[in-house]
Amino acid sequence: MHSTLSTVSLDELGALRARGADVVAFLQGQLSNDLTRLSPERSLLTGYHNPQGRVIALLRLLQFAPDDLLAVLPRELVAPVAARLSRFILRAKVQLADESQQWRISGLLRVGANSARADATLETDNDAALPTTENDTACTATRNVVRLAGEPARWLLVSPMSGPESPAAPAADPLIWRRLAVAAGEPQVYAATSEEFIAQMLNLDCLGAIAFEKGCYTGQEVIARAHYRGRVKRRMQRFVTRALQQLRPADAGTLSDGRTFKVVDAAQLADGRCEFLAVTQLTVEPASAAEAAPGAARDGTAGTAALEAEQLELPYPLPE
Repeated sequence: MHSTLSTVSLDELGALRARGADVVAFLQGQLSNDLTRLSPERSLLTGYHNPQGRVIALLRLLQFAPDDLLAVLPRELVAPVAARLSRFILRAKVQLADESQQWRISGLLRVGANSARADATLETDNDAALPTTENDTACTATRNVVRLAGEPARWLLVSPMSGPESPAAPAADPLIWRRLAVAAGEPQVYAATSEEFIAQMLNLDCLGAIAFEKGCYTGQEVIARAHYRGRVKRRMQRFVTRALQQLRPADAGTLSDGRTFKVVDAAQLADGRCEFLAVTQLTVEPASAAEAAPGAARDGTAGTAALEAEQLELPYPLPE
């Protein structure tokens, strides 16, 4: 059974620790999800936005105790997010700390027909079943295990550096993890794309990272207006290039159908093509293709060929 599990080092991720008697109330007024849904058995994906509703960072929240939370996000954004949040603490009893050096963050994946079996276990924690429901968390003495969306099944492992190493399973290339995340339509925000996209552009409403019924939080007015008053015309969609291509987050250009795009995340395939998530128009305007020819390259410069890419389905529906 254990031979089908592989571990992936996710060194690009860091950890922001938030502690104090007021930590839940404080973050409830800063983040887009409802922190009353957070528990030691359930993690949350949430966005941190600027007043214009643009995503500063995406955070995966874990709760150790009512006054002790950990946010997992790209390591390069931990310090800027901590500094930005600190401006609003004022008299609240909250302490924020970059603990990226104190936590080991890795992934566990299973590729096979039995990927969702409820009796799958970690070899070093034989009494702890891997969660089978999205966002559920299994807590042990040595680590927290979070079930992420998508098949093949993937889990996020978060454990203190002082504890044991990751489970005894073969190591997998981190690129495989990234490919699976892109295929699952999971956005990520990096330093290059921080404050580039409105929440719905990254499909955060489809991924359960926005609680529209909760009270105010930074960026809430813009996000709510987009939800209740108008259809979002640009959203993150999934593509694969038709030829050898390298793309990176924040690359921008024009597709061959005339739509402009900006890359959210990308993963190189074994054959040299690139599968990527990009924010672009939901529909092709009749005049767009003609106006775009010959198009723009990744950097948007005129006179270069438009990007030839095939659009792929997302594993979740987008709002009509």
